[in-house]
Amino acid sequence: KHADEEGADGAATEEAHAPEPPKHDPKAPPTFLPLEAMVVNLADEGGNRFVQLAITLQLADPKVAEDMKVYMPTIRNGILMLISQRTAEQILKIEGKEELTQEIIGEISGVMGYDYEDPHAEPEAEVKGKKKKKRAVYNPIQGVLFSSFIVQ
Repeated sequence: KHADEEGADGAATEEAHAPEPPKHDPKAPPTFLPLEAMVVNLADEGGNRFVQLAITLQLADPKVAEDMKVYMPTIRNGILMLISQRTAEQILKIEGKEELTQEIIGEISGVMGYDYEDPHAEPEAEVKGKKKKKRAVYNPIQGVLFSSFIVQ
């Protein structure tokens, strides 16, 4: 939600925008972990559409990348399952790619035991007008980058 929707008193706006932990140390670049290219059948009627894509994960540090390599078969399986539920129409739209990106982060976070909060999820209900101060969630997965994305 936008800050102007939070309220005019300013205090609620500050609470809603609590500082997040730093995404990375400015002195150290992020670590990139490329995954093997994938070819996945899409959920289109007739089953004759597929996507070929290459994904690179942007991570906080090399240790996270090393930890993930141990779980790579499970991570790849989860990503394949997420993609196979999409239609070509869904996956070709920018909104569909953004949603898929968040779901991939959520899937990997579940496998790795990282805290994850989907930024597109519906906010929890407020209790009698009181806004619950949100604790920022730190997740070492900084991004999902598509280095190749072909739908046929």
